[in-house]
Amino acid sequence: MNKIKALNFLAIYLFFLLYYLMQLEDHVGDICRKTRIQSGVSLKDAAYEAGLSEEDMEQWEDQGEIQASVKLEALAAFLGLNPEKLLLIAGGWVPRQVDLNQWSKLSVITTAQSFDVNSYLIWDPETRNAAIFDTGWFADDIFSLVKKEQLMVQYLFITHMHGDHVAALGEIRKRWSQVHVLSNNDGAPAKNRIKANQLVEIGRLKVEPRFTPGHAEDGVTYVVEGWGQGVPPVAIAGDAIFAGSMGKDFSTDNIARLKVREEILTLPQDSLICPGHGPLTTVSEELEYNPFF
Repeated sequence: MNKIKALNFLAIYLFFLLYYLMQLEDHVGDICRKTRIQSGVSLKDAAYEAGLSEEDMEQWEDQGEIQASVKLEALAAFLGLNPEKLLLIAGGWVPRQVDLNQWSKLSVITTAQSFDVNSYLIWDPETRNAAIFDTGWFADDIFSLVKKEQLMVQYLFITHMHGDHVAALGEIRKRWSQVHVLSNNDGAPAKNRIKANQLVEIGRLKVEPRFTPGHAEDGVTYVVEGWGQGVPPVAIAGDAIFAGSMGKDFSTDNIARLKVREEILTLPQDSLICPGHGPLTTVSEELEYNPFF
């Protein structure tokens, strides 16, 4: 009996662990609210298309669930989203769990404050040279991993300068004054600015910056190759794209979508996408399931 109870407990624990690990950054209400605001659509007009009162629409956008029936296909078409893909998101789609073994020297570091933020650490196994992509809220886990693996951090790449992605920038620069910080922000000194067609080498790994403005004017996606024969590229995308969604567009919706299509979704379909929030995904899954594309 005790063995059965233990197995039941383990099954429940694994279910909740997988659920929270795989939960999307944006639920279906988030996606529609984000699109509505970016498109300049009023709550009243969106509620009419969804067959809801304005009060119910506001609640559904906030929570992703509501007792009333939502005319999701009609709303998606009205907002310029793919109805079939949005229905799959509403039905509980999450990307397949990614096996990181083929990218053996890629680590995901997630820090939490008011919400979770992903940072990434890559390194070359021979030279032990390493690079960080965004800092997240805190640097403690980055420091621990670098010490454990005996790495030499050469670069810190910034996807964009929003506070949650660079909150630990000061800590990192204080710890490793030699680290070369690279970003596309207008306020950065010339020596720290990413240049078009620039290629940065981290041992055998090669980092290519691709400009992906929209969510942020200084948005950059970093494509990393050189993992080994037959191993697909990795795109560290910040908030340009999430699994099943994308970051709020503070410029224009058309620019953000265009840049993601051109700079990320044209990569080989088995390429790994590492977003600034939420689970990892791949180009093929976003082409198939992301309602923005």
